[in-house]
Amino acid sequence: MKKLFISALMLMLSVLSINAQNMIIATYNIRLLTQSDYESGNGWNQRYPYLVKLIRFHQFDIFGTEEGYLSQLNDMKAQLPGFDFIGVGRDDGAEKGEHAAIFYDTAKFDVLEHGDFWLSEITDRPNVGWDAALPRVCTWGKFREKTTGFTFIYYNLHMDHIGVVARAESAKLILRKVQEDEEKEGLPSVLSGDFNVDQRDSGYKLLAESGLMRDAYEVADFVYDNVGTWNDFHPDRGDDARIDHIFLTKEFHVKRYGILTDTYRAKIDKTPRTEPFMEGPNTEDSKKFTARVPSDHFPVMIEVEVVK
Repeated sequence: MKKLFISALMLMLSVLSINAQNMIIATYNIRLLTQSDYESGNGWNQRYPYLVKLIRFHQFDIFGTEEGYLSQLNDMKAQLPGFDFIGVGRDDGAEKGEHAAIFYDTAKFDVLEHGDFWLSEITDRPNVGWDAALPRVCTWGKFREKTTGFTFIYYNLHMDHIGVVARAESAKLILRKVQEDEEKEGLPSVLSGDFNVDQRDSGYKLLAESGLMRDAYEVADFVYDNVGTWNDFHPDRGDDARIDHIFLTKEFHVKRYGILTDTYRAKIDKTPRTEPFMEGPNTEDSKKFTARVPSDHFPVMIEVEVVK
């Protein structure tokens, strides 16, 4: 009888392991390519190899990006074996301007459908909505996990940095889209991006308190959050303002959540410093290198489990 019970238990655990799907989901504002960043030592060509290594080391399966121009996205794709992305430029609906692209591991996911809409009263073409300063786009994809067949919809966006009304109306628009998808297809949803509001803002609360989507931070089993998500290219910046978020419907169990503060070392240029270096045994080395971050935002990463 004992052997029979153990066998039954092993079989049950085996079935559960087959039906359980773990995924690493993330959102990463990669910072657009600008001349001023090159002049300050944070040029794209210098930092993106480390940005890609961060993604590979933490084993992202699917993730949203913000601010990236097409050339930047192609640079990333070239160093992310097996990955592809979906998304269009916000300025022309094709290649021009910043993207809210979604990268995914092609060995793990099939893209069944995908598209883009603008955060505006007019959603089907490039335009500026409400009191926003710039056109803002949301990219979405219907993904199917190849092993289990689990299917979900992933939305990624970058809300406006100026328009208070635009951010609130964008949140309402997204909730309508998620609700429509749920009613039409019964599929779970993920929403990620740079929302340009922190956890204390009313725009954030529209989503977090909607009853439809939950902030991964609030429901995670384990949270690693020693800092906010915007660093302004200062590795030592310290506040708790989370403006990059991942929201999910109830089908996802969030096992862990982290704001990843990985840095890399770069040689210090010969510009004279106004303050002296601290004396110590490693003084010479400290004069040669400085800590830098791959973007002016820290990425947010979560591990989720879905049990069918």
